[in-house]
Amino acid sequence: MLSKKSSDIRPSEITSESNYINRRDFIRAGAIVGGALIAPSGMSAVVPDTTLAKLSDVAVSPLSTDETPNSFEDIATYNNFYEFGLGKDDPHKYAEDFKTRPWTIEVSGEAEKTGTYNFDDFMRPFDLEERIYRMRCVEAWSMVIPWVGISLAEVVKHFQPTSKAQYVAFETLNDREQMPGVRGRSLDWPYREGLTIAEATNPLPILAVGIYGNSIPNQNGAPIRLVVPWKYGFKGIKSIVKIKFMSTRPKNSWNMAIPDEYGFYANVNPSVSHPRWSQARERRIGSGIFADKQETLMFNGYAEQVAHLYKDLDLRRNF
Repeated sequence: MLSKKSSDIRPSEITSESNYINRRDFIRAGAIVGGALIAPSGMSAVVPDTTLAKLSDVAVSPLSTDETPNSFEDIATYNNFYEFGLGKDDPHKYAEDFKTRPWTIEVSGEAEKTGTYNFDDFMRPFDLEERIYRMRCVEAWSMVIPWVGISLAEVVKHFQPTSKAQYVAFETLNDREQMPGVRGRSLDWPYREGLTIAEATNPLPILAVGIYGNSIPNQNGAPIRLVVPWKYGFKGIKSIVKIKFMSTRPKNSWNMAIPDEYGFYANVNPSVSHPRWSQARERRIGSGIFADKQETLMFNGYAEQVAHLYKDLDLRRNF
């Protein structure tokens, strides 16, 4: 349900799950009494250059789920980030010394504004917003994550794509020195992903720079990653260094590697099984190995917001 339409870290260094939820409920209640959402102070997005630094001037989003977020430990220690290894705990173990400053993002392609921007300049025009999203991985597990980020729709609008731009492509840093997984052949590096312009300008997707109110940990995609809550997790490209507006559909890494198993769209669809397992049910990370699985929701529960994007598309063929 949506509220509205449309290990190595000491506990003292982060907001506890219970305190975080209490704080969020208090802020949300205040927003209701005041008749409006709490808004940033008017300052543009400023993201500290240290991991887990507290983020300021973060607005509360009406797009958040009311489900209880997973613990910080769940979110930070169980990851898919193949650049740091194939195991779920490899990113947490091997990304600790990953350098995310200086960082640049190249914007190119069919847009009026293009160029290479340092991270701070890229972020400066936008406001930070908290989005608590239910995220589902193709391996049939899910988490609820309190992301902090900037609206992808606003980013697209800022760079003024031309009428030729039908897609937005993203690319991850490709660094053999810092990323041990890149030295292997699990994928054709660098990691690539893409969305249609219509998907990218939907209100739901964000470019995330934080979780639990703090700057994002390296293993979760620092300093900036894509979050698209109605799609499977591999669409959420991490550590982005390139954004390109394209007239033709961009390649995406898993579709290039195993096209019969991973499509371009990757919408959460319980009626379309992965060739090697069913997608109809899922297990919430942190619920315990004996917990019952729950039914997978179409578009991960965001059908009301995104189903119209695919009204003329055969979702069995375009998986």
